[in-house]
Amino acid sequence: MTITTVYRVLPAALTALLAAGACSAPSGTVTGTIPHTVAGATPLTVADAIPHTVTGTGTGTTTAATTTAAATATTATTASPAPASAAVAPLSISDPWVKTARSGMSAAFATLVNTTDEAVTVVAASTPVSSSVELHEVVGDGGSTTMRRKQGGFVIPAGGRHVLQPGGDHIMLMGVRTAVEPGTEVPFTLTLKDGRTVSFMAVAKDFAGANESYASHE
Repeated sequence: MTITTVYRVLPAALTALLAAGACSAPSGTVTGTIPHTVAGATPLTVADAIPHTVTGTGTGTTTAATTTAAATATTATTASPAPASAAVAPLSISDPWVKTARSGMSAAFATLVNTTDEAVTVVAASTPVSSSVELHEVVGDGGSTTMRRKQGGFVIPAGGRHVLQPGGDHIMLMGVRTAVEPGTEVPFTLTLKDGRTVSFMAVAKDFAGANESYASHE
């Protein structure tokens, strides 16, 4: 091979070697700009050169860690439900009081106010100071009055009220086992037709009335 032939072959060979080196460059390495490298320098990858960004914020770039923290905070806030409001009692008890008694019988009175838009029915009552409690009404018979059990309980119309008073409907304590002294507060619980209950405290007062006799069938 002559010197002239060598001069013609070398440029082609060098061109081929450079092309082969460009094709075999590692993935992600910035290539094709300046083929010459600086000894000892760490290659710059695409991942290092381009930071993670969140588009549409208008505030520049945000790192992946910041984005993850924000998403976690949003999830935590969404997962915390607002506290539910307490249910409103279907009945409000006004001016409750109970007749004093050391034993035997007594009676409790109050005004039952319906706070709902549906009729409410009281079907039973209880108190720890008496072994037996009944819902009673007073009816007239030939000039005299008698007490008897209230059939169907006390019905309070929607938004209305029902008065329990001496000589009328009342809560009857049939067997007082704990003395009811003046000024003491006696707990009562009313049971409604739908199973709900309403509790209240009645103040003990001296009262000479409410001594009606029982109907013959009682």
